[in-house]
Amino acid sequence: MFRKSLLVSFFLLSMISASASPVLVFIGTYTDDSSSQGIYSFRFNPADGTLTAPVLAAAARNPTFLALHPDGRHLYAGGELSPPAAPKTGGVGAYAIDAAAGKLTLLNQQPTGDGATTHLVVDATGRMVIAVSYGGAYVCALPVKDGGGLGERSAFLKPTGPLGPNHDRQDQPHAHSVTLSRDNRFAFVCDLGLDRVFSFRLNPEHATLTPNDPPFATVPPGAGPRHSKFSADARFFYVVDEMGGSVCVFAYDAARGALTLKQTIPTLPADFHELNTSAEIRIHPNGRFVYASNRGHDSIAVFARDAQTGLLALVEIVPCGGKHPRNFALSPDGNWLLCANRDTNDVVVFRVDPATGRLALTKNSVTIGKPVCVLFCE
Repeated sequence: MFRKSLLVSFFLLSMISASASPVLVFIGTYTDDSSSQGIYSFRFNPADGTLTAPVLAAAARNPTFLALHPDGRHLYAGGELSPPAAPKTGGVGAYAIDAAAGKLTLLNQQPTGDGATTHLVVDATGRMVIAVSYGGAYVCALPVKDGGGLGERSAFLKPTGPLGPNHDRQDQPHAHSVTLSRDNRFAFVCDLGLDRVFSFRLNPEHATLTPNDPPFATVPPGAGPRHSKFSADARFFYVVDEMGGSVCVFAYDAARGALTLKQTIPTLPADFHELNTSAEIRIHPNGRFVYASNRGHDSIAVFARDAQTGLLALVEIVPCGGKHPRNFALSPDGNWLLCANRDTNDVVVFRVDPATGRLALTKNSVTIGKPVCVLFCE
């Protein structure tokens, strides 16, 4: 009877996948070496994992991270002002999405401050964009205007504190990413230079940020927190540490916006001792698995997640199918993982086993110069 139920479930999933429509995907890139011109797009077929040939969606200067507006009709790209400003000035560009053509129309761009914008999000109400700069060491907010364009910067903060012990990398604060709480009340900023995850209160109506109390949580010294994700039930918060080659698991107090460290688990094999910088972290749509990428070891670590305790257990570490897996994303149905390998100029496709979390590299891929962000437009 159990076997029959499994066969029925597999058949139903196969039917759903077969009837699924292709999904529009946008790719952010580095443009400094002229192998890329900006933001690219292609169609991904969730029935068989194939991709169409990429097209240039919009020319832009180093659009290294992308975020989708809740309305699905607007996209925001962080990077640098285009054309280049002197000295280097970070900025956010606002775009209208032409889903049929896979193209973007620039609405406007706003400067954020010195240093390129590294990461950004749009709040759940769609009224503000929050962005951070690694080199500029700041967190800022910009209001979203009617029609999707951006207003002038409305908040600007610089996290402070004692530097971490890695003098080469932790030479100053380095705000690396921003993640919003599930209830849209708090923004959490990973700062690689300070080994802290800062907490800020959001005010979408006025597009402002204010420090929370408690103001931050810490990771192990020298770990260098980079990116983070909340579990769907908002009980746990997961941080990938760039220099530590690890994932930190925090329990989350939603009422206070407070984090308590529960576990630190390696993303690398015990016998690997070469230079590595971990990069991206994602949680499977079913909530049972967590994925983290390693640059240097050039791999993706797969963890099983205990829904009750939030704790992780290693399942496997698999080659990323290229070099320097800076970013990856899971398809909305959870059946596929697309990995952007910057140094091999490709986006490769893995099949995901939703029962075990394990990854199987397919032969499907596309060539794009210096891809560093994967955004499913759904």
